Amino acid sequence: MPRYRDLFRTPEFTPLFLTGSAHCAAQTVAGLGLATLVFRTTGSPLLSALAMFGPSLAQLLGATTLLSAADRLPPRATIAGMGLFFALATAVLAIPALPTWAVFVILFAEGLVASLGGGVRYGLLNEILPRENYLLGRSVMNMSVGAFQIGGFATGGVLIALLSPRGAVLVGAGLYLAAALLARVGLGARPPRAKGRASVAETWRTNRRLWSSPARRRCYLALWVPNGLVVGCESLFVPYDPERAGLLFACGALGMLAGDTVIGRFVPARLRGRIRFPLQALLAAPFLVFALDPALPLALLAVTVSAVGYGASLLHQERLMTLVPEELSGHALGLHSSGMLALQGVSAALAGTLAQYTSPRTGMVLLALASLTVTLALARADRRADGAPTSEAPSSGARPSPRTDRRRTA
Repeated sequence: MPRYRDLFRTPEFTPLFLTGSAHCAAQTVAGLGLATLVFRTTGSPLLSALAMFGPSLAQLLGATTLLSAADRLPPRATIAGMGLFFALATAVLAIPALPTWAVFVILFAEGLVASLGGGVRYGLLNEILPRENYLLGRSVMNMSVGAFQIGGFATGGVLIALLSPRGAVLVGAGLYLAAALLARVGLGARPPRAKGRASVAETWRTNRRLWSSPARRRCYLALWVPNGLVVGCESLFVPYDPERAGLLFACGALGMLAGDTVIGRFVPARLRGRIRFPLQALLAAPFLVFALDPALPLALLAVTVSAVGYGASLLHQERLMTLVPEELSGHALGLHSSGMLALQGVSAALAGTLAQYTSPRTGMVLLALASLTVTLALARADRRADGAPTSEAPSSGARPSPRTDRRRTA
């Protein structure tokens, strides 16, 4: 079994890890500051939720127009350029008296640019690491998200209390700039993974090719929908408890960190397929406790336990990568990332709407029930496909894992 030390001895993994960590910290600090600022200005749970998760909606447009560029742009220049763009755009969001409509125009532009980020970053990770180390590498990247969200939400809460929401947004802009510098200095120059010119037509062709397989469709739906609905629950933390939202977010990040650590390092390959859907069901079930209007300690425990279920995403990605041609790995991972974030934005909008007309607590419970229903339906469909006389073979060009003939790490 690969070890953490093997990852950090691999050239370029450490700067890619640090770049992603700085980007996550920036997104967390700036997002909490902006959501709080919008809520204080408007008093709207919907606008507050969209301020934090709304940029993900733009990723749906990016996934259908820009995604073919993920394998056709030089990775280092693209990652550094995106960090610089986010730094400038986030600094503009901190301008006093900026109209609310202008805030959301900028957030839409950020989401559109971010639609390339997942494909470029994780496609590069696929190049840097040996295939048997990819699952552990992606786990470590996810663990950094959990760790830096814990620190980011805690820091954001302190900055909001000591400075202001606007001050937290400016700190986020500085962290984005640090991410751009880390990418430019630490990553090596690599050519694009695919030849040809990126275009909307090529994006559509590749998306249709990836979506043509029932097995891949189930993987994408499992990666997008249940997780997105639970993120909708989390998007209501600010209106649910404005003073303790940072603590709720930090507990969620702690649970996600624990789940990614266990799945990436300790779960043997023979068990991974069996626990994909039960682990994902854990995402939604604890949020049902909010129907009882729990005291803060119970609410924090429920959020922490729920977030452990995010580790199921690693297992669904592993399954997806067994079904994807290697030359499309960046595009496939970008489609996963953009679709996931787009569903998060849709769910945040839905959650905000529900909270607007009912309450944040009711919105969380309804979205949790929807997530649990989708997970159970996908698990049933997967069991039926596994029991069919002819199984769905991996796509031509997909690399097998050295552990088995049918699976490679993701």
